[in-house]
Amino acid sequence: MNQDESAATNEPHEDDAMDRTVADQPNVAPSRWVTRIVLGIALIAALYIGFRISSAFFPRWWAHRIGDQVNGGVTRGALWGLFYGFTFTFVPLLLLFQIRRRFFSWTWRIIVAVVAVALAAPNWLTLSVVAGNSKAAHAGERIFDVEAPGFRAGTLGGVIVGALLALVITVTSMRMKHSKVEVKKLKGERDELKRARQDEEQSGDD
Repeated sequence: MNQDESAATNEPHEDDAMDRTVADQPNVAPSRWVTRIVLGIALIAALYIGFRISSAFFPRWWAHRIGDQVNGGVTRGALWGLFYGFTFTFVPLLLLFQIRRRFFSWTWRIIVAVVAVALAAPNWLTLSVVAGNSKAAHAGERIFDVEAPGFRAGTLGGVIVGALLALVITVTSMRMKHSKVEVKKLKGERDELKRARQDEEQSGDD
């Protein structure tokens, strides 16, 4: 018996049988949706933990920073409040309104929106003191009462003025753009009408 006949008569090796068994098993890898759900749950958990840590630290810290700037003066508190409320509402809203531009892709629109929200951080910090219900928020309110009187009212006024001004500028810009488009359209129609009349006059002369 030669070598080829001997190999043909040998029984299949155990490793070959195991390989075929593994190959016949269905794919047990997690689907894409399962992976997304797990990542989403992990992200929500991380955001919640970050929120809890932030709510226990930032309100008190922000109130101390504002208290150091105002130093107990009502006028200074109102002026600083107007500055923070107006600046960090007007600028972020103007930036946020730019996402209506058609040349922005959805990726860039999300980036612009995130940057706009981040720019409004001072107002978010003030809101965390005023609307928060944590111990740090209550401590921040007491600090505002003693060291920064007038700051909350000034901030509210600045937010209202900044939001209204940003809205007026955006609406005015949109109306001006629309008017330019209409004027350009009317000029085009006028030029076409002139050319049509000239063609009629030339054909009449002929």
